[in-house]
Amino acid sequence: MAAVADNKYFKDIVHPILVLEGDKLPSSAFNADGSVPTGTTKYEKRGVAVLVPQWNAEKCIQCNQCSFVCPHACIRPAVVSEGAEKPISFVTKAMIGNKGYEYRMQVSPLDCMGCGVCADICPAKEKALTMVPLGSVVEQETVNYEYSEKLPEVNVSACPGCKPTTVKGSQFNKPLFEFSGACAGCGETPYVKLVSQLFGENAIVANATGCSSIYSGTFPTIPYTTNKDGRGPAWANSLFEDNAEFGFGMRMATETLRSRIGLLMEECVASENCPAETKELFTQWLENRDSGAVTKEVAKKLIPLLEASDCEKAKEILSLKNYLVKQSQWIFGGDGWAYDIGYGGLDHVIANQEDVNILVIDTEVYSNTGGQSSKSSPTASIAKFTAAGKKGKKKDLAAIAMSYGHVYVAQIAHGSSQAQMLKAIREAEAHNGPSIIIAYAPCIAHGLKAGMGKTQEQAKLAVECGYWTLFRFNPALAEEGKNPFQIDSKEPNWDKYEDHLMTETRYAQLKKINPAEAEKLLAKNKAEAQRRYAMYQRYQAMDYSK
Repeated sequence: MAAVADNKYFKDIVHPILVLEGDKLPSSAFNADGSVPTGTTKYEKRGVAVLVPQWNAEKCIQCNQCSFVCPHACIRPAVVSEGAEKPISFVTKAMIGNKGYEYRMQVSPLDCMGCGVCADICPAKEKALTMVPLGSVVEQETVNYEYSEKLPEVNVSACPGCKPTTVKGSQFNKPLFEFSGACAGCGETPYVKLVSQLFGENAIVANATGCSSIYSGTFPTIPYTTNKDGRGPAWANSLFEDNAEFGFGMRMATETLRSRIGLLMEECVASENCPAETKELFTQWLENRDSGAVTKEVAKKLIPLLEASDCEKAKEILSLKNYLVKQSQWIFGGDGWAYDIGYGGLDHVIANQEDVNILVIDTEVYSNTGGQSSKSSPTASIAKFTAAGKKGKKKDLAAIAMSYGHVYVAQIAHGSSQAQMLKAIREAEAHNGPSIIIAYAPCIAHGLKAGMGKTQEQAKLAVECGYWTLFRFNPALAEEGKNPFQIDSKEPNWDKYEDHLMTETRYAQLKKINPAEAEKLLAKNKAEAQRRYAMYQRYQAMDYSK
């Protein structure tokens, strides 16, 4: 994909397609290599929400949780210098932990999908967000949003209240995945959005076919975008059956080019003609090539020196400047890919030692291709091909991955623990080797009786009753003689287990569709969850000190 689109691209290409006049465009209007600009969803301004959130400054505790959970990156914290000129309607309050700055939670009303997840998650004693009719605030909030977009990005490293390792601080990073075409209230996109905020500037994403590829790359608009330095994720879609290998190949290709840089630098360091300053930077890079932070700082200082050099080796390194900074390689996909069709490739990739990060967005069903049952679908769940309730149990992909010993493995659920979710994603990227994160994602295919505005609550309930367990398996701890496995969720309340199942029509309908087997299958579902949890407890009790 090429650079971020401008209004001309939207006017000439996107808009005609959106109004169903794409057939009138000549083939010469498109790039011959098939690439398209990123960051184009921001031009759509669909205005499909009936209700949008309105912020109350007096009630807000500045936790940023609403921004953290927003499936479409439509509500974000805005920070402005105290005394700055701003629209009258742009109400702010003193920023906690950052003297001299004002804070506001700002919605983009025409990009909002109206799901209400943000208002639902608000932990303030009195909710700081109220869902109001779009028409009552659209003009005012559009002005406010456009103003907020022109504000300089927050320097999180210099802001005491913006520490990026915290849930609150992470939300001051611009989402480099915004305004996607996912369902209102989608349980998948908050995970993708957070990865883009943490590592998007240097991320390369291989995306399996499925919901995540549809809302990430449906022509003519692309939700992946760039920061104000013009840097953002590189994204490409591959098939169900080979996406893991596709991402693995990206990693191998990137490292091959970086090895070429290293070889050239080594030759220059050994040369008497290499300037001392350049030689020192080359040495720093060679000693820290796997550190994103160090290579980023080295690249900033090195590129101007390379541009001013007449050395042929310097020119070749300059031609590879995009690979100076360590890339964050991600492989995205759903459970239909990871557990089923692409499992062989995924298993091959994690069996190797390459530093790739796999995000499995687990909806426990083929969400995008018709709602078919997958190997992630639990016993008793109703889906296509298991219309009378699935009889086989859910595959434990995490246990399989942990059996290798060198793979970082985590299970997360946004509605249950945002802090654990953030920690697991950061640890996975920091792990020098393969990592796999399995993220629980409530989906429209589950038939949530409370509606898709309650996806965060649904994930929380799933963890509380034992349906889903939060844990992390970090191989680095085993090398220190410590147990690498840690359960991060509390002891489940098993008495609430079936009550939780009955909040979703994929389970609740079983008693009508298959009354003869319903009680047996539902009981089997619970028993399997209890056995799985008992197994995790045994993992946690293992002694690694010997």
